[in-house]
Amino acid sequence: MLRILKKTIAVCLIGLGLGMLLVLLLPLSGWLFLIGVVIIAVGLMWLCC
Repeated sequence: MLRILKKTIAVCLIGLGLGMLLVLLLPLSGWLFLIGVVIIAVGLMWLCC
């Protein structure tokens, strides 16, 4: 049960990060782009463990 919850949270994090990146690729903003990349990385790490 806990493992399913962790995967769900990880997928949500990856989706949020990708959404931020797609929105922010229109006006290139360095900080928010970096935050999106970090969110995706955290989501992937969470998914792997």
